[in-house]
Amino acid sequence: MENTFTQAFVEAFRMLAHLDADVLEIVGLSLEVSLTAVALAAIVGMPAGAALALHRFPGRQPVVVLVSALMGLPPVLLGLVVYLMLSRSGPLGVLGLLYTPTAMIIAQGMLVLPIIIALSQRAIAGMWDEYAELMRSLNVRGWRLIGTMLYEARFALMTVWLAAFGRAIAEVGAVMIVGGNINHATRVMTTAIALETSRGNLTLAVALGVVLLLLALMVNVGVYLVARLSGDDKAVTA
Repeated sequence: MENTFTQAFVEAFRMLAHLDADVLEIVGLSLEVSLTAVALAAIVGMPAGAALALHRFPGRQPVVVLVSALMGLPPVLLGLVVYLMLSRSGPLGVLGLLYTPTAMIIAQGMLVLPIIIALSQRAIAGMWDEYAELMRSLNVRGWRLIGTMLYEARFALMTVWLAAFGRAIAEVGAVMIVGGNINHATRVMTTAIALETSRGNLTLAVALGVVLLLLALMVNVGVYLVARLSGDDKAVTA
């Protein structure tokens, strides 16, 4: 057993050193899906979080609580919801998106959207006391106010983006349900690790696990560096 374990690691690092085509394909699709999902979620989620932080309206507090609660939404449940929406009998079945990278992007985007909204709201709310009087004196309101505060909070929001990316790239349940883990089509790192481990192909599983670990470390280092750059030791962490 020990020899098998050691051999798997040796062969895995050999695959990585030789830039194995299967590893590159799986890692490339993983990055494509996760980066696209986080980017789309950020376009919606960051302004939404800023609006929650800056504006008062009836029902605001329940919305904030709901968004925070959705941060803990079970991924398999979300995957089931997206599956039902995209299945042939679902409202979006006519689009034929099920078992495609697009379906995986939708699932990951919906998964990280509450995270981005909630963390953006907290980041901007924490800065508002410092900027409130200035913004009022300059009569900055509406979308202009949201845009200004998003810019001023850009370093904190970078950590939000990194946290969301770290969550997305490590997701397995939702993307397995809506993507189907199809070889050369929808197989990403997490689903490939689960499949190859069950098959006993530890070499590929370990190689992908090492890449996933390195990405996780890069995300956390990125959060730390952004926090240091912004001078905010309390910045959001992944």
